[in-house]
Amino acid sequence: MSQVALTSRGRKARRPYGGTSRKSSVPWGKPSVYLIATVLIAICIGPVLYIILGGFRSNAQITTDPSGMPNPWVFSNYTEVLTAGTFWQQFGNSVISAVLTTVGCVSLALAASYVIARYNFRGRNAMFSLFAAGLMFPMTVAITPLYILIRSLGLTNTLAGIILPQIGFALPVTVIILVPFLRAIPKEIEEAAMIDGSGRVGFFFRMVLPLSLPGVITTGILAFIGAWNNYMLPLFILSDPAKYTLPLGVQAFASQYSVNTAAVLAFTSLSMLPALLFFSVFERRIVGGLTGAIKG
Repeated sequence: MSQVALTSRGRKARRPYGGTSRKSSVPWGKPSVYLIATVLIAICIGPVLYIILGGFRSNAQITTDPSGMPNPWVFSNYTEVLTAGTFWQQFGNSVISAVLTTVGCVSLALAASYVIARYNFRGRNAMFSLFAAGLMFPMTVAITPLYILIRSLGLTNTLAGIILPQIGFALPVTVIILVPFLRAIPKEIEEAAMIDGSGRVGFFFRMVLPLSLPGVITTGILAFIGAWNNYMLPLFILSDPAKYTLPLGVQAFASQYSVNTAAVLAFTSLSMLPALLFFSVFERRIVGGLTGAIKG
């Protein structure tokens, strides 16, 4: 009896101490982690806020106090950029380039990933390794032979001349992400669909696409943002200002209005806002899709 009472008293004595330590350690963690995270967030967000707020300042304010807040707020920089036809023309070119790149990349990657993930044939692993090797060759390495190829095809100074290479360079990462999604679909579902009379094409559109939708959305977002922010390829391919995309338009606008720093900051912030908003809205989709690809 005494041992039981002693054990119970010992448990009762230890319980408040253990509970207090768990409650204090779980919610807050280590302060140094939060300090490092805050510093990194400030480093990432600081330049973006500087550019956006700089568009609301005048050139005199920027010259007098480069790091100050707008006082007074100047809205004419943004209104002049938005009312000019150049910005909207380049915005339309960027939308066409990004949307067509996304549609073409995801469509081709789905077809290739479906074959690699669901069929057993000789050379399947070699094909997957070929796409994986494509991740090691950035566009900067192949820009010279790529320009020669596009010029020989007569696609220079056209949006097609930047859309097709963008699809090609976005395919490797898209296939790498989609293959685990398609491979994770149970074969029992495919067998049941075959018994119900569905062919391989019907199974692809009725079952594969809905089940792999998180991966499709993730790769589509990555392809869209990559095409929207692409600068080097339009710089080599496009020479007509009417065909410029926004990243190239920012460089041209900064060269033309180099004295008007506030207008350049306004044009830059407006050109990067669509990609930032697009990424912010679908951030959870991207993380969830990449997590599913790793699990698969």
